[in-house]
Amino acid sequence: MTDDVTPPAPPADRTGHGRPRPRSLDPKELGFTPRPPVPWLAPMLLLSTGLRTLMAKLFGAYLDKRELQGALPDDVHSHQAVDGELWIDYVADLGDGFPSTYSVAYLLAQPDLAVADGVRLPRGDLLVMGGDQVYPSASGEAYEDRCKGPYQAALPQPAPGRPQPTLYAIPGNHDWYDGLTAFLRLFARRRDASIGGWRTEQKRSYFAAQLPANWWLFAIDEQFGAYLDDPQLMYFEKAAMRLGPDARVILAVPEPTWVKAVADPQAYDAVDYFVRTVINPTGARVPVMISGDMHHYARYANAERQLITCGGGGAYLTATHKLPERITVPPADTIARNASPHQDYTLGGRYPSAERSRRYSWGVFHRLPWRNPGFATLLGTLQTLLMLAIAGVIVSWSDPDEQRLFSIPLVAMVLLTLAASVMFAKPPSASGARHSRHWLLGLGHGVGQIVLAWVGALIWLQLPFVDWPWPLPVVAAAVVYGPVAGLVTSQLTAGYLVLAGGFDVNLNELFAGQGIEDSKSFLRMRIAADGSLTIYPVAVDRICRRWRTEPDAAPHGSWIVPGEPLPARLAEEPITLR
Repeated sequence: MTDDVTPPAPPADRTGHGRPRPRSLDPKELGFTPRPPVPWLAPMLLLSTGLRTLMAKLFGAYLDKRELQGALPDDVHSHQAVDGELWIDYVADLGDGFPSTYSVAYLLAQPDLAVADGVRLPRGDLLVMGGDQVYPSASGEAYEDRCKGPYQAALPQPAPGRPQPTLYAIPGNHDWYDGLTAFLRLFARRRDASIGGWRTEQKRSYFAAQLPANWWLFAIDEQFGAYLDDPQLMYFEKAAMRLGPDARVILAVPEPTWVKAVADPQAYDAVDYFVRTVINPTGARVPVMISGDMHHYARYANAERQLITCGGGGAYLTATHKLPERITVPPADTIARNASPHQDYTLGGRYPSAERSRRYSWGVFHRLPWRNPGFATLLGTLQTLLMLAIAGVIVSWSDPDEQRLFSIPLVAMVLLTLAASVMFAKPPSASGARHSRHWLLGLGHGVGQIVLAWVGALIWLQLPFVDWPWPLPVVAAAVVYGPVAGLVTSQLTAGYLVLAGGFDVNLNELFAGQGIEDSKSFLRMRIAADGSLTIYPVAVDRICRRWRTEPDAAPHGSWIVPGEPLPARLAEEPITLR
């Protein structure tokens, strides 16, 4: 006789996407692997990123899929007001480490967000990702782990009671490193066109959307700022036929070229051409431009237009204390023919503050070796080789018949050190021209490394390792001297970065080397029934670093919730445009 035993019921599908809610942070349950922050100064990453940048610039025209997108549907999207208004979220530079990326994704996914006493902002009906949805380079796995996975975990499925929110995206330079292959597969697919509770509608790497109250959203794809392709221009020219003198356009671009034009006068040319030839003939206005790429919040303004950078979606923080107080757009020294009239803009807001940004810069001394152990190891190795070359020369001076500790040509090592230091002062991937300050600071850094190696050689020759039989001195140098040299030379490099940053040199490396995860930001915008657009810059002073799963929450509730407070506030007072 057999017992009549009822088998246990299978786990309930609480997501609506064929997967039960995860009960732990195990990647097998989440469906993606939460990744640590990218160590931006890791030697292999520096090499691979440099090669990818070089390949993209040299062969980008051959890999440019935008010309092929002309065969894809050219839909102009439309979104109506919900309860008399429409809310739009904007986030950029988001696909980095899980703690920072998910902190922002979680806040974006909540039904509403408290940003001040008595002020709660509802979740956006649209979510616009403004570029660099993945780091350090695009691939299907990287998108899954650093973008799609975290955002699906934040909003697994649409919340009841409101229409499903829509997600749009434009590519940044990191999305372009594979020629947009992975980007288009994720954001422009026809089947399973959703990322968690957000649905995706675009079919190209750029889009136009009609919004309530005669507002429009145009988002362009510049492909490394090179040019705007004909299929893209034709798409927007067709969309612009629906604009009129009363239309107002929110223009989303991949880079804040209005700021980059200070160092590179041609940076703004493509955006200016687009506004001048596509939008201006219709009589429509562009009251606001938004961009990511620079990982902070900054707003330049005049009486006619707001120029907003908001790249605080998850990537390492970049400095705000060296932002120019005033800019001219287009720049006065542009060589573009028929450029738009030059207008002056004043820096109206920034986050974090200049004072806090300066304080952050001094953290490079402890964060550089901690965040980038591979970089410190590389510095220690090079410093050890240079020290041994110098020690060999010193020994040969004192006793020409004595065998050198290590047979390395000193002149070659010195020239290599100086060349590497000058190259580091202005990496090939950096925009703008090389000026005398780059040469002087780079050479000064190189001389500092040589002096450090010389002092190290004098100390090393006083130690008993020198008298050991060959090759034990070299082994001892690698085991004993190398780690110490790595720590000391990383501090010398940190000091150089602080000094150079004061002259606006290596400012990106000063902050990239620290990998600061706090001070994140995004925009929440509201088109009201009266036709006004209000922009709320949202700041997150400290991200959450402890997370836990919520396996029994509602189907649309976040899979992962903070294990510590995650408050948000306004970076500055709201900006209202009419």
